[in-house]
Amino acid sequence: MSGITMYSTTWCGYCTRLKGQLTREGLGYNEINIEESPESAQFVESVNNGNQVVPTVVVVGSSGAETVMTNPSLAQVKKALAA
Repeated sequence: MSGITMYSTTWCGYCTRLKGQLTREGLGYNEINIEESPESAQFVESVNNGNQVVPTVVVVGSSGAETVMTNPSLAQVKKALAA
């Protein structure tokens, strides 16, 4: 099953922009605030060289392949969904 999970914070402008783009495109996503979830913050650090960089996005494409991206564009997310 394909899907999008976005790790974010409430104050992140890049997160707000990507959420708006995904919503306009009709793409649903699961949002996890890393400030409220220590486990999620640890995951974000693990894929970003120890840094809490948001948005970190995990996309499971139509083939089931998982792609982790940091601050991706809408085009990158859509491409990963199609993969």
